[in-house]
Amino acid sequence: MKTNRRCRALLAVSLNLMALLFSTTAFITTHWCEGTQRVPKPNCGKDKKTNCLNYSGNETANETNQNVVHYSWETGDDRFLFRYFHTGIWYSCEENINAAGEKCRSFIDLAPASEKGVLWLSVVSEVLYIALLVVGFSLMCLELFHSSNVIDGLKLNAFAAVFTVLSGLLGMVAHMMYTQVFQVTVSLGPEDWRPHSWDYGWSFCLAWGSFTCCMAASVTTLNSYTKTVIEFRHKRKIFEQGYREEQTFLDQEAIKYFRERSVQSVSWSEEVF
Repeated sequence: MKTNRRCRALLAVSLNLMALLFSTTAFITTHWCEGTQRVPKPNCGKDKKTNCLNYSGNETANETNQNVVHYSWETGDDRFLFRYFHTGIWYSCEENINAAGEKCRSFIDLAPASEKGVLWLSVVSEVLYIALLVVGFSLMCLELFHSSNVIDGLKLNAFAAVFTVLSGLLGMVAHMMYTQVFQVTVSLGPEDWRPHSWDYGWSFCLAWGSFTCCMAASVTTLNSYTKTVIEFRHKRKIFEQGYREEQTFLDQEAIKYFRERSVQSVSWSEEVF
């Protein structure tokens, strides 16, 4: 029983650690949602000769004479670029079409005013989710060190299960609130940010993977607690049953002994008298 209980505790600790690593990585990265944004092409210049609008084919004339009306033969989607972007809880980063690299801005500033409260609740829930995962992980580790003391191990096991379940519920609520805020921001956010197409990224997958590992750890912990309690009750029942049978056997032996003694006493009395 001790070996099985230790194996279940190790499995719960491993799942909790995975959930903690996944949730922390998702919280600090910016790939919850990613896609493309439809933006106008910039004007061509000395440093920009591709993916730009060249009105007259004469760069010098464009720079020296600003009063001349310029024309471009590009129409429709040819006048636009589709730049890559990715967004997290804290920042939204976009491909810089005028230079190398990316430029980032706060996603909290991009969210509509009506959704900022929900977004902050999501952030607070994510922080509490990670904090409760840390508490649950610590209690599970303590349970491994107290494996020799079954009673203390059961107490730690119960508290670890409670904290892990609470953290999982908070994580689920936080992920759902962020998804709602992002979808509203797609429709009501700034014009220069609204995505042309988007999908969920690997950070979002890590976040829900963390939730899955967290709930698996809580189920494993509760299962370990339940099995240990059932095994103790079963052993106690067997012990009490054996004790009653032994007590009954001893009582029968005592009754038999006293009966024999009483019969001997009666026989001795009859002989005497």
